[in-house]
Amino acid sequence: MSQQNNQKLAEDLVSALALQHQPLAISFTQEPMPGIDLFSDAMPTPTEDGRTGRVPAGCVFWMKAATNTFSTVAEDHANCSVGSVTHGFKTLEEVGSKSDVGALVGAGWVAPEMFPQIPVVKERFRFVTYGPLKDSQSVPDVVFLRINAKQAMTLSDALPGLRFEGKPQCHIIAIAKEQETVAVSVGCMLSRVRTGLPNSEMTCAIPGSRLAEVVQMIKTTAVIDSTVANYASEDSRRFSS
Repeated sequence: MSQQNNQKLAEDLVSALALQHQPLAISFTQEPMPGIDLFSDAMPTPTEDGRTGRVPAGCVFWMKAATNTFSTVAEDHANCSVGSVTHGFKTLEEVGSKSDVGALVGAGWVAPEMFPQIPVVKERFRFVTYGPLKDSQSVPDVVFLRINAKQAMTLSDALPGLRFEGKPQCHIIAIAKEQETVAVSVGCMLSRVRTGLPNSEMTCAIPGSRLAEVVQMIKTTAVIDSTVANYASEDSRRFSS
């Protein structure tokens, strides 16, 4: 897929869904992507168990990539043990003793028996690259959207059986990549606080390999919704005083 095709698909997504934020391209690779710099923010002081990363959690890269393309490595994500597992950087055994896992389990936010059921990226990739879809020059593994309730409605109508997921928010990336399934997340408190994601927003992950197909279904549904909206608006005028 060319950059021009990605740009057109991004424009179609923004137009059909009336997105407030540019769609993102997320790619998992074993080799650096040519011409793309590594994310280079400084590492903070580690916790007592050695946990640190370049951002509070990998989901923060969704915000950082809104206008800039960059690559990340495992250590950049390592402050969030849950995200390190969902992205295939760590195993459950490797993070089980970390303080953040202990805090989440201790709060009752997640039970230990839930961890093996969380979808994860199966292969341990060396790089994850983030950036605006319109700037991507290859087929991404995942296209990521920030959406509101109306946009989720359109997606649900366009994609019968659309998966709606909860915590942790980041596992929709693994669902899209590994299962080639579109998934919406209502979010999780851990990610909302770390990313600053507004209460009015949710997120969606689309398999890059299915993007053209999904965009076409969204466009068709958006036209239907517009027709129905016009009808409802016209019909409602009879009730105006």
